[in-house]
Parts: sequence; C-alpha cells; structure tokens
Amino acid sequence: MSQSVSQNITSIKLRALYDITKFRLSATVVFSGAFGFILASDTIDWLKLVLFCIAAFSTTAAANVINQIIEKDLDIHMKRTQDRPLPSGRLSVKEAALFGWGLAAIAMYILFYEFNSRAGLLALLSMVLYGFVYTPLKRVGPVAVAVGALPGAFPPMIGWIAASNHFGLEPGILFAIQFFWQFPHFWAIAWVLNDDYNKAGFKLLPSKGGQNQSSAIQIMIYTVFLLPLCWVPHYMGMTGINSAIVATICGTLFLAQTFYLIRKVDRRAALQLMFGSFIYLPVVQIAYLLDKL
Repeated sequence: MSQSVSQNITSIKLRALYDITKFRLSATVVFSGAFGFILASDTIDWLKLVLFCIAAFSTTAAANVINQIIEKDLDIHMKRTQDRPLPSGRLSVKEAALFGWGLAAIAMYILFYEFNSRAGLLALLSMVLYGFVYTPLKRVGPVAVAVGALPGAFPPMIGWIAASNHFGLEPGILFAIQFFWQFPHFWAIAWVLNDDYNKAGFKLLPSKGGQNQSSAIQIMIYTVFLLPLCWVPHYMGMTGINSAIVATICGTLFLAQTFYLIRKVDRRAALQLMFGSFIYLPVVQIAYLLDKL
C-alpha cells in the first residue's frame, strides 16, 4: 500500500512538473527557434539542433515557471488557470522555483558553452523580460503586450544567432515578423478570455473600452505590417519567392479576419482571429524553410 501511495505521489508530481512548463506553448517556441537555427545553417548539424531545442525549451519553460509563481494567487480566480500546479497545490512554490532554476541553468549552460554568448545573453534577457517585467505589467495596461512581444519574438533571432554567431539584418527581420504578429495574437486571446482576465485584473486590450471597435482597429493596424515584412526575407536572399507568395496569401487572410472583427466586434470573430494567428506563424515559417531547403 505504501509503495502504491508513493508511486501515485510521484506520478502527480511529475505530471505537475510537466504542466508547469506549459509544454505545448513551449514546443511552439522551440519550433520558432529551430526555424531560425535551420534558416541560418548552410548544412544542418543535427546534434547541435537537438541541443539548441533542449536549450530553447528549458529557457521557455523556466520563464513559464517564473510567470506562474508570480501569478499563483491570481490564477486561483480564473477558471482556465485555477487547476495549474501552484494554485491547485500539486506543487509548492519551493518545488517550482527549484525546477525553474534547474531549467534555466540547463538552458544557459548549453547556449553559452555549446553555442555563443550572444545567443545566451538574448535567451537570458528573454527569460527576465517575460518573467519579471511582462508578468507584473499585465495588471497595469496594454503596455504589457508591447513588452511581452519582445521575448515572444526573440526565438527565431536566438536560433539564427546560435547557428551563425552573427547578429545583423537577417535575424532582425525574423524578429520583426514575429514581433508584429504578437499583437493580433495577444489581443485576440485577450478578447476571447476577457471575462477571465478581468477577474485577475489583467488589462491587455489596446483600448480603454476593452472589447470595442477601437481595439479591433488597432489589431488590424499591427496586422498590416506583416504584409510588407513577409517579402523582406526574399529580397535579402534568405528564401525564395515562393514562400513570399505563401506569406502574402496567409497575411491577406489574416488581415481579412481583423476586418471581420472590426465589422462584428464580438467574441466569435475574435475567436476566429485567435485561431488564425495560431495557423499563420507556423505556416509562414514552414514555407520559408521549405523554400530554403
């Protein structure tokens, strides 16, 4: 009986550690980082790519742990977060903190010693911005989205720099594309989850009126920037013209969803935009990769 109870507790703890990493979110960040890494590589060193993916996952997971420790008392009030490891009591703050520091140490060791200090410093900056700046700003106002868009856009740039040890226009444009994508992505989520966010005091929508046409228009404006940006990798010789065409089509469809939100100003239109944002980025990144390879 005692062994069975011990195994059950271990299983619960392992599941809680898995949950606190926000595995699916972290996996999408790893994909964006790997995208930048492969795009910068003349030939792919698969061992280096695997090591980079481990570092990218550990960095993101550590930032997520910091975020959840800071927001543990707020997560209790929101339906979608009240079962997270900390508010549910499946993990203690000490356990989460030790796990988070361990992840951060793994990420920094790999990036600094297996790659280069530029990639390591950017990853460290990303972790600090997300965990210690963006997280508390969520209760201040929409400035949090601009701050959060920085670490959210770092992964492909970090991947490029890890592979090439070069910082220049190429990783800058990868950053810019993902940076501007963050705004419609974040704000669509904030619109859909507005009721839950209000319970925690989060103020993320761009207009003081919240779910209104002004917010929808601002979402549309940021989405417009993606159309010219998606051609820059082709003009810089990073990819071919086929991916630029695919990115333009995806960007046009994405923009059309923002016009639909302006017209409808409702949760259903925001939900469609949110799913559109989930689809846009990986499709465009895969198109760039296929065009290069």
